[in-house]
Amino acid sequence: MSTTIGDLVDRVYREYLEPMDDVVSYSYLTSGINDSTTTIPYDGDLFSVEEEDALDAGAIIEIGQELMFAKELNVVTNEITVQRGVRGTTAASHSLGDLIKIAPPYPRKNVFDAVKDQIENLYPTLFAVEVQTITSSTGYTVLTGGDDNYLVAPLKAISQYTDWSAGSDETTTQYRGVSVELIDLPNPFTYTDSGGSEQTVTYTSGPSVVKAIQMYGIASGHTVYVTFKKKFVEITNEATTLSSVGLQNEYEAIIMAGVAAHIMSGRDIPSATADYITDQMSIQNFPVNSGTSIRNSLLRYQQVLINQARKDLRARYPEPVSINSIVYPAQ
Repeated sequence: MSTTIGDLVDRVYREYLEPMDDVVSYSYLTSGINDSTTTIPYDGDLFSVEEEDALDAGAIIEIGQELMFAKELNVVTNEITVQRGVRGTTAASHSLGDLIKIAPPYPRKNVFDAVKDQIENLYPTLFAVEVQTITSSTGYTVLTGGDDNYLVAPLKAISQYTDWSAGSDETTTQYRGVSVELIDLPNPFTYTDSGGSEQTVTYTSGPSVVKAIQMYGIASGHTVYVTFKKKFVEITNEATTLSSVGLQNEYEAIIMAGVAAHIMSGRDIPSATADYITDQMSIQNFPVNSGTSIRNSLLRYQQVLINQARKDLRARYPEPVSINSIVYPAQ
C-alpha cells in the first residue's frame, strides 16, 4: 500500500498507465539541478540513437512534475539545453538519479492533479473519520487544530469520566453517550480562552470557517472522545501522506481507477496499455466487457468499489440523530 501521494501516483503508472511492454523512453540525471539550471546532464547509455534524435529543438522532456522544452542536445557531454517549467508546470530542483522522460504520453503533473481531484470528489459519498479528545466545558469550545476547518459533523461521542454528576457514587471509569453540536463560526474568529487570554483562529486554505463544539448533559472537566465526519484534507504536494489526508487503504483502488479513466478520456489508448488494463481488471474479478470502452469499464469498476466502501462506512459509523439542532449519538 502507498504511504504518500507520490507513492500513489507511482502506483497509478505501474498498474494502469505504463505496462512493461510499452515503456516510455527513459534516462536519469547524473547530477542534481536547481530550479534555474538550463543544462541537464543525462546518462547517454540509456537513450538509443533514435531517442537522441527525438530530442531535437522543441521536444518535450519531463523530470518529476516539470516539463521542459529541449533546445539543444550535446551527445558528447551528454547534456540537454532546455527551457524550464513549460506548459503550465513549475521549475523545481531535482536530484541525482531522477528520471528523465522523452515526450511522456501521461505527464506526471496531469496524474498528480487527477489524483488530487479524485480525492476531493470522493466527499460526500465517502469521507474521512477523525477522533478528537476534548475536555468538556461550559459554553462552546473552539477547535484550533491545523485542519479542523475540514470537520463536517460528529458521528458519535462517548465520555470517559469518574464522577458523572455531583454526588455520584460511581468510582470506576465508565463510558456514556454525550450530545455534541458542531458550530460554524466566522473566519477569522477571536475568542477568550480558559486562561483569560484573547486568541484568534484563522484559516487561509480549505473551508473558510472556524469550528467549535458544544456539549450537553455533561459537567465541565470530563474527557470526551468525539468522532467526526471530515472532508479529505487538501493535497499540497507528493510528500503529503495518505493518513494526513484521511484516506484509508481501501480507497487507493477507487482513486486509481478514477485517475486512469480521467487521464485516458478522449485519447487513443495504445493496444499494449489497453490489454494491460484489461488484464489488471480481470484479476479483480470485474466484468471488463460490461462497458463500451476502457474508460467506461474503469468508471463502472470504480463505482463498485465506492459502493463497497460506503457500506463499510455505514456499518462502522451509523449516522447520529439530530433533534432541535442537538446531535445525539446513534445507538
